Amino acid sequence: MRLTGSCHCGAVKFRLDCPHPYPYQRCYCSICRKTQGGGGYAINLGGDAATLKVTGQKHVSVYQAKLKAEGAARATRSPAKRHFCAQCGSALWLWDPRWPELVHPFASAIDTPLPVPPDQTHIFLGSKPAWVPVAAGPKDRKHQDYPRESIAEWHARHGLAEGEDT
Repeated sequence: MRLTGSCHCGAVKFRLDCPHPYPYQRCYCSICRKTQGGGGYAINLGGDAATLKVTGQKHVSVYQAKLKAEGAARATRSPAKRHFCAQCGSALWLWDPRWPELVHPFASAIDTPLPVPPDQTHIFLGSKPAWVPVAAGPKDRKHQDYPRESIAEWHARHGLAEGEDT
């Protein structure tokens, strides 16, 4: 599926091909919460990094989150690069050099109508603040941290991978 996206102020626009376009994950981690301003929102879509085309690249900045493991003396910098608009602060996509063929646009930045997922996966519930309710449906899965099932595997399990009938 071809997706188009943009920031709030319109300084950055982008497009990419996305074989895994269902926004089924809701993340409650402190990084997503603090960089995107909320808790429990659809985030990662699975896109083809080779197809990413950006207009307004000069307005794109990158943030690499600081990660501090429990009991660790120091924080380390995440290899994942969160791209955002330097003008308005909109989160746009995440790219990680460990998986260079993938780019993960944030569903909140996508302008193309996205398909509704049949269920959702709630991740990093161990980081969820008390004020954020989990509105889980009866088929939803819940995880204290990141699940073992990848974005591609979730789509395949539901018969929603690119090239399959939906």
